Amino acid sequence: MIAVLASAAIFVHLVLRFGVRAGTGMSHLPLLAALVLGGLPLLYDLLRKLLKREFGSDLLGGISIITSVLLGEYLAGSIIVLMLSGGEALEGYALRNASSVLAALAKRVPSIAHRKLDSRIVDVALSEVAVGDTLEIYPHDICPVDGVVLEGHGVMDESYLTGEPFQIPKTSGSTVISGAINGESALTIRTTKRAADSRYAKIMEVMRESEAKRPQLRRLGDRLGAIYTPVALVVALLAWVISGESVRFLAVLVIATPCPLLIGIPVAIIGSISLCARRAIIVKSPVVLEQIAECRTAIFDKTGTLTYGAPKLTEQLIAPRFAQKDVLTLVAGLERYSKHPLAGAILAAAKEAGILLPEATEVSEASGQGLRGIVSGRQVQVTSRGKLAAQNLAAADQMPPVAGGLECMVGIDGRYAAALRFRDAPRAESRSFVNHLGPKHQFARVMIVSGDRESEVHYLAEQVGITEIHAQQSPEKKLALVRQETGKSKTLYVGDGINDAPAMMAATVGMAIGQNSDVTTEAAGVVIMDNSLEKVDEFMHISRRMRIIALQSAVGGMVLSVIGMIIAATGNLTPIAGAISQEVIDVLAVANALRAALPPKVIHDL
Repeated sequence: MIAVLASAAIFVHLVLRFGVRAGTGMSHLPLLAALVLGGLPLLYDLLRKLLKREFGSDLLGGISIITSVLLGEYLAGSIIVLMLSGGEALEGYALRNASSVLAALAKRVPSIAHRKLDSRIVDVALSEVAVGDTLEIYPHDICPVDGVVLEGHGVMDESYLTGEPFQIPKTSGSTVISGAINGESALTIRTTKRAADSRYAKIMEVMRESEAKRPQLRRLGDRLGAIYTPVALVVALLAWVISGESVRFLAVLVIATPCPLLIGIPVAIIGSISLCARRAIIVKSPVVLEQIAECRTAIFDKTGTLTYGAPKLTEQLIAPRFAQKDVLTLVAGLERYSKHPLAGAILAAAKEAGILLPEATEVSEASGQGLRGIVSGRQVQVTSRGKLAAQNLAAADQMPPVAGGLECMVGIDGRYAAALRFRDAPRAESRSFVNHLGPKHQFARVMIVSGDRESEVHYLAEQVGITEIHAQQSPEKKLALVRQETGKSKTLYVGDGINDAPAMMAATVGMAIGQNSDVTTEAAGVVIMDNSLEKVDEFMHISRRMRIIALQSAVGGMVLSVIGMIIAATGNLTPIAGAISQEVIDVLAVANALRAALPPKVIHDL
């Protein structure tokens, strides 16, 4: 409100001063209103900071407001009011944005559940669901509570909650967790926990705790202002005491007004935010641009961050008497009719191999039994290891030992034919990105923190060149680990799921890859719209360049101001001349800061 008031007052002043009724002598009244209604509340807040011995750039701005009033420079005072209130408004917006994470979490949980009573289904409030109730989960519904499947066969997407990269098959006896997204088949479940005790509720609880304890970071302008403000005050006081002329005190403070800090740094930040937006990088908290260059520990989620978050056929272990291409052709011809989560990976492998898919007939997919059909006159089945072994097929003893990842077994004409293994493949740029973090961006440690199984995390770590891993981590454990690491050095956390949101908020810089979850993107300080680690590197380069330009504008402006302060202290610069000189310094600082919006020659080095 103060920022809007100051803006309106300056506009009305300029209209009265230079408009059709110029020279009426009333042009200063809007500025006085802004200084009284807007300046006094700001001065009250600054006085409280002074009592707490917090010497920031805004404190010198408050003294400058008082000085401008004493000098009759009401326009300058109103501009300083606008700068101070505008900065506080941006900070307040960022804080409210962070608080909206809990609102996004709450919005995602359904408010009702479909309770099954005999042959009827009744919608009840989520708070009324008790342990042991029978609920119906409709296709594409979000599961409201934790439970066990009683009837039905389908899949659920739990990746945002657990870190497991695949849609998980669900059949009678399978567990389901709240917050998971049901697939295309209805499921009947028995609740095992009340909504308040469910997995999703626990994540919300951790999120509240994380938000309450999120790290407080000192802005670049405040750190520079903590040095600049006492220097300016000492020079001004010495000039007054030694000369005995109060006008010198005023002249020094006028040219000492920290506009390079109050304007130059924000302009560089806004320019960099604009450049990021043009590169599909959304900066939600400006402080991350200042902080990421100081991060020394990089923490990555696995699924969807260092990987694509989708299964890929990585191994085809073919039994004797069969050819790899023939097996893949027959299996792909059958899988084109399946909705199983691994069917897409098989079809993608067939397409990559240039295979033309044959027609299949008599296709069936009984619950829990796998896929069967006749392809090119041959009987083909794709099922699990246990189901295939139970059929006593010929050569079943040749099945390879159990390994990490997901797998399916193939039988052709009553004989074991192949084992197909799947893993969540690392991004093409993951290894080069990880390897360059130390030499190019001064990261001392790089680690994976994942909710996935240890074997899967080890496999990925070897692929991308990371030696420090933490597997099977719940959101609570992730949060505790990130807090511990942030206590040692500043941290960057990169993830994409709801289970990453608390850790993102606890890290110095939280970064979300993609737009998989509104909760994650609310929790993050920066959101990479494209699923690409190259964009993460671009953000680091833009941040580093922004910091250099901001320091040039701020420090260069302060150096020129200090020179002006010395000239004013010797009596060779009047307050009016000091104000004009300060405006010239401001223009130079802002002109340099505007360079941050221009794309650099090198925007990433992958």
